[in-house]
Amino acid sequence: MSRLKEIGVKVEDGEAAPAEWGNALPILHEVGHGLRQLRETGEPTVIDLHALPFGPGDEGRLFDLLGRGEVEAQIQALGPTRIWETGFPGVWLVDHRNTEDERLALHIEISSVPEILRSQREDIDDAIVRLEACIADPAGTS
Repeated sequence: MSRLKEIGVKVEDGEAAPAEWGNALPILHEVGHGLRQLRETGEPTVIDLHALPFGPGDEGRLFDLLGRGEVEAQIQALGPTRIWETGFPGVWLVDHRNTEDERLALHIEISSVPEILRSQREDIDDAIVRLEACIADPAGTS
C-alpha cells in the first residue's frame, strides 16, 4: 500500500482545456463557409447549435469568439426569442426559449437578415387589407 503514495496525480480544471478541444473552431470554419456562400450565391446557412455536442465551456468560448455586433431584437411568441448580430456582419445568433425561459433551439444564421425577422407574405397581405380599411375610414366608425 505504501507504493500508492508514489503515484503522481494531477487534477485539471475542465474549463482550462486547450483551445483545440471542443467545437468552437470547427463551428467557426462552418461560419466562414456560410459567409462565403452568402456572398457568392445569396443563399443563407443555418447551423443548429442545440443539436451539437458541446463540452464544458464550448458555448461560452464560441460566443466570445463571435463577439457582439450592433443589432439586437427580441420577439415574444410562445416564449422569448432573442436575436443578435455577432461581431461579424451577416452572422446572427437566434436563441428560442419557452415561457419558462428554457432553451428550445439555438442557431447561428448566416444571412443579411434573420428569417424570423422577415415579414411573411400572409402578414403583408393582412397589413394591406387593414391599412386600406384605415385609409377608407380613418376615424374607425364603420
